[in-house]
Amino acid sequence: MGLLIGEGLVLLAVAVAAFLLMVDLMHRRARWAANYPPGPMPMPGLGNLLQLDFEDMPYSLGQLRRRFGDVFSIQLAWTPVVVLNGLKAVREALVLRGEDPADRPLVPVYENLGFGPRGKGLILARYGHAWREQRRFSLSTLRNFGLGKKSLEQWVTEEAACLCAAFAAQAGRPFRPNALLNKAVSNVIASLVHGRRFDYDDPTLLKLLELVDAGLKQDSAFMREMLNAVPVLVNIPGLAGKVFSAQKAFMVLMDKLVDEHRETRDPAQPPRDLTDAFLDEVEKAKEKPESSFTNENLRWVVADLFSAGMVTTSTTLDWALLLMLLHPDVQRRVQQEIDEVIGRLRQPQMEDQARMPFTTAVVHEVQRFGDIVPLGVPHMTSCDTEVQGFLIPKGTTLICNLSSVLKDEAVWKQPFRFHPEHFLDAQGRFVKQEAFMPFSAGRRLCLGEPLARMELFLFFTCLLQRFSFLVPAGQPRPSDHGVYAFLFTPFPYQLCAVPR
Repeated sequence: MGLLIGEGLVLLAVAVAAFLLMVDLMHRRARWAANYPPGPMPMPGLGNLLQLDFEDMPYSLGQLRRRFGDVFSIQLAWTPVVVLNGLKAVREALVLRGEDPADRPLVPVYENLGFGPRGKGLILARYGHAWREQRRFSLSTLRNFGLGKKSLEQWVTEEAACLCAAFAAQAGRPFRPNALLNKAVSNVIASLVHGRRFDYDDPTLLKLLELVDAGLKQDSAFMREMLNAVPVLVNIPGLAGKVFSAQKAFMVLMDKLVDEHRETRDPAQPPRDLTDAFLDEVEKAKEKPESSFTNENLRWVVADLFSAGMVTTSTTLDWALLLMLLHPDVQRRVQQEIDEVIGRLRQPQMEDQARMPFTTAVVHEVQRFGDIVPLGVPHMTSCDTEVQGFLIPKGTTLICNLSSVLKDEAVWKQPFRFHPEHFLDAQGRFVKQEAFMPFSAGRRLCLGEPLARMELFLFFTCLLQRFSFLVPAGQPRPSDHGVYAFLFTPFPYQLCAVPR
């Protein structure tokens, strides 16, 4: 009897192995096409998962680019992925191919956690009616919403004044600026979404920032890719919740803020903020089952705007101050331009930017050099398409290596150095560059770009108007290298903010 059981288990194992091999071969069919992008040989079942360093994906993909060229393929378990590098390939896909790569890939682990079905929100939503409706609404709100009697620019300038006061409170002592930058930028998006700002020591704000930071680290780890590439694993009880504990806690906290907001809303009064405006649309859409204005979608839109609107801008400002430490000559030129155009008493305004070409070039170069979202957000093809002559079948995940565009050696004179002259002509006038894509491009261009540009200019000029930034005495010169965890952030550093 024992022998028969043993033989049965062997036969079962062989049958399972054969089945998995057949599935693996089916998922490799695209590779047999003559013009499918080349790439490293995948292992059965695992694909190229073990050949990639998920703690430094930009480096791993850069190494593969050197071997296989600007358009190459990898396989994450059974998920086919094509990686695009360089201005020509990325521009052809995102700009010239239009809707072909505008979809988003499935994220099974989020659905397992109860975050809602794919298609909600703004960042990871399917490309279609619901996404277009929400994007139009959010863009209109960012552009036109006055937030009571205050414009968005007024919110930013008032928060910049609070940030400068917090820097001044350090009294010239060494400190790490990133925490204060996070709080200031978070308050801008909180003002837009929730109609309020938080004190910098508010426990709710501190918890939100803690969860966003932890969530980014969890979202760039190997286990995330494994769970999404092999969706059956997300059904292991408790596993997804443990791996993505920060994201789950973040959504719970965002839900609480929305619920509190809903309780204080007065439908008879004009909307106070984006949440009120969204709730008004929910009321209008009750008889429209096809509408994307639902309470479920509200939580996603709010979470997307808060998390994306905070981390990218604050990380860019963190790079800006670090680079001013490392390039005091650039810092002095920016301050000279501020003194000439704005002076030291009046607060900076957006209308000043047109007369400040050097400062504008510096802000752009910070974004280019800092390269804070090196791989962007993954895309997915909604139909068969071609890029640089290679076939990319429908349903293929696309990684657009934005770092390879921002540091394309065929475009930039000094791609790996901080060089504001990349954005200046011979007469010192600001010039746009086609390869400047920190916000991505095409249909999925970051909708928060106008707000981010405003915040970067106003926060940066306000800080440089008030302070000179120095490396603390006795400390070594900081590194201009960074740490990858979906975002590319500076190594921790300290500075001294000395009043001018």
